Amino acid sequence: MSSAATTVAQSAQQSAPEPAPASAVTEGPTPAAGPGAAARSAAEGAAAPGAPTDYSGYKLVPARHPWRWVGTVVVALGVVAVAWSLATNPRWEWGVVAQWFTAQSVVNGLVETLKLTAISGALGFVLGFILALMRLSASPLLLSVSWTFSWIFRSTPLLVQMLLWYNLGYLYEKISLGIPFTDIRFFEVQTTTLISQFAAAILGLTLNQAAYSAEIIRGGILSVDQGQLEAAAALGIPAWRRSTRIVLPQAMRAILPTAFNEIIGLVKGTSIVYVLAYSELFYTVQVIYNRTQQVLPLLLVATLWYVAITSVLSVFQYYIERHYSKGAVRNLPLTPLQKARKFFATHAPVNLDRAKDAR
Repeated sequence: MSSAATTVAQSAQQSAPEPAPASAVTEGPTPAAGPGAAARSAAEGAAAPGAPTDYSGYKLVPARHPWRWVGTVVVALGVVAVAWSLATNPRWEWGVVAQWFTAQSVVNGLVETLKLTAISGALGFVLGFILALMRLSASPLLLSVSWTFSWIFRSTPLLVQMLLWYNLGYLYEKISLGIPFTDIRFFEVQTTTLISQFAAAILGLTLNQAAYSAEIIRGGILSVDQGQLEAAAALGIPAWRRSTRIVLPQAMRAILPTAFNEIIGLVKGTSIVYVLAYSELFYTVQVIYNRTQQVLPLLLVATLWYVAITSVLSVFQYYIERHYSKGAVRNLPLTPLQKARKFFATHAPVNLDRAKDAR
């Protein structure tokens, strides 16, 4: 019985087929090449651990931004329509604008406008800095005086302030300097002589500017983390150096944008001086168009000069803010030239052959 079972098992092993070699298993019918062959090969390569993936067969497809193009086209049509209207409407009288744009009287008025802006802006920010320090003082009197000053001059229109200073002689016939509550006088002059049109304009613009500058500077100083001051004091750094080397450089980042807005507003605010018959730019233009009856072209002359001044100030603002942003950002903001280079480098056509060679 056992010998018969052994004989049957040996005959079954001899009749069983031998396993095919590995080469015979891997060899087989080659799949037909088709549209999905590259995708299948890429998938097989990605599935194999450690095998590099070949991206040479992939096609670069740019991102689609249809609504950006729609908005660009709409805005471009609006710009073209405005430019066409300015160029074809004869009532703009561009010839008259060109005639008066560099006239001597207009240039003289422009110089006076720049003079008012420079003097009032400098004095206003110096006085505003003092008022801001008073507002941050622990003295109740200094704090109250600073707050009251800002409250009064921010609550009254600049035009009213101009007229008040110009008519100060009605309230006080003489202005004197001496020892209070005594008859000792070191200096005395008639108010109408001292407060001229130019002096009244400077007083009005300076005091109004100081009231706003004080709040701007105070806000910038308060924006600096107080922990830095405490650390500097712990290191034994003097108070003056703490203020000039630690607080102000950081506060300038918060002060500069609003401060330049105030200066630009001051340039345009000088036009209010026309009520004093002072020959700044806007008053000069008024005198000319009252004589020639060319109102719109002369107003365009003043507008273009104001745009030119504010554009120059905006350029200064950009570079000064860029300077004070050091240490606050990882990379400085790009200059206009750097932005143009980046734009053309980004939108340059892609050379696929060169990209393949680089890989």
